[in-house]
Amino acid sequence: MSREPQRLVDVLNRGTFAVTVEYNPPKGTNITSILENAKQLVGRVHGVNVTDNTAAVVRAGSLPVCRLLYELGHDPVMQLTCRDRNRIAMQSDLMGAHMLGIRNILCLTGDYPTVGDHKEAKPVYDLDSVQVMQLVQGLNNGKDMVGNKLDGSTAFTIGAAVTPEADLVGPVLAKFEVKVKAGAQFFQTQAVYHPDVFAGFMKQVRPFNVKVLAGILLLRNAKMAEFMNANIPGMSVPSEMIDELKAAGEKAEDVGVDIAVRTIKAVRSHCDGVHIMAIKATHRLSEIITKAELD
Repeated sequence: MSREPQRLVDVLNRGTFAVTVEYNPPKGTNITSILENAKQLVGRVHGVNVTDNTAAVVRAGSLPVCRLLYELGHDPVMQLTCRDRNRIAMQSDLMGAHMLGIRNILCLTGDYPTVGDHKEAKPVYDLDSVQVMQLVQGLNNGKDMVGNKLDGSTAFTIGAAVTPEADLVGPVLAKFEVKVKAGAQFFQTQAVYHPDVFAGFMKQVRPFNVKVLAGILLLRNAKMAEFMNANIPGMSVPSEMIDELKAAGEKAEDVGVDIAVRTIKAVRSHCDGVHIMAIKATHRLSEIITKAELD
């Protein structure tokens, strides 16, 4: 590539409303559709997340896809779960990621293998997500996890996840503070469907010196919304939205886009940016960005 991409951390630090999106790597080696879609978003988003075998389903690795997006001109956010690597592999992958131009790491626990497509896989969970943040901080300071000096330190911006609409807010806020102390500089939230609840959450976390990106998940149909309500803790799609999706029939995805746009406009004044997820519908990302007036 001819020049460095604009870095997400610089966007956040200067107070610009940040826009990030997310891609799942292919289950296979055909990366064409992701790269074609991502080309359309160069200069329109400030960061591009790449998932790490999300839902414990085997896919191509986050790191090589991050590098390809970097070569297009994006600032990638490499997701790193605790499920598949011990501390040796994590540190090795992180140093390699830095060599390849990656500067953002989102530290996640990772779904247990039994929810995915290789149910007999043995999970690792050598470290939890907070310990991984501490590990990354150490690499940034030029030392590995046992204190050995590195020949060249990393310079990662550390990201974390939070569920702002959880039923029990107290434990969520306590874990939020723990993650901040462990080095988290920005948070991506679970999908937001109740802007008023999210606004209340933001009032409680504003004293912390970190940035928060509201999660915006495109609802493709009512069945998807009902599945999330039944299976994903801390996520609650209102019945009125589900009714909207049902009434739309074959045009449910169009209604989902409208819901996403409405939600972005409702949360914009309360947070530092949005993280837009369009599972199996990344072709709608550009439309959402345009309609939400995020350019």
